[in-house]
Amino acid sequence: MGKKGIQFILGFVIAFGLGYLIYQGVGQKPVEVADTPITEPAPASTSTQPASTTTAEADVFVQKGCLACHAVSGLGLDGGVTGPDLSQSFLNVEDKHGVPLDEFLKKPTSAVMSGVIGGNPLTDEERQALIEALKKASGH
Repeated sequence: MGKKGIQFILGFVIAFGLGYLIYQGVGQKPVEVADTPITEPAPASTSTQPASTTTAEADVFVQKGCLACHAVSGLGLDGGVTGPDLSQSFLNVEDKHGVPLDEFLKKPTSAVMSGVIGGNPLTDEERQALIEALKKASGH
């Protein structure tokens, strides 16, 4: 095997291992969630201000480790940049992954999320809380 092949495999193994460690919380900084909504005025542009987020909505994202890889800008939640922003997932998961959001959260069709949720499954209550929060994030 050539030098480039070995470099690729080594890079892949390191990236995968680091992703796993980050998801498991090793070396992860605690995510702080404000008790009060952000009240800064929106800029004078046509963009909309993110919906205010209650602690309960944010809690499920924090407890399940979603914010280690994902942000939810529609709820004003900063998070990791490894995964996509989840603000529009309520609207686009079915088109992207071929199953409704509820089914995706039970048994993801993507390899990465299958490993993540498979190792830390959601309860019915957690799944419903995520769906409601993602619905709010999408503006519906």
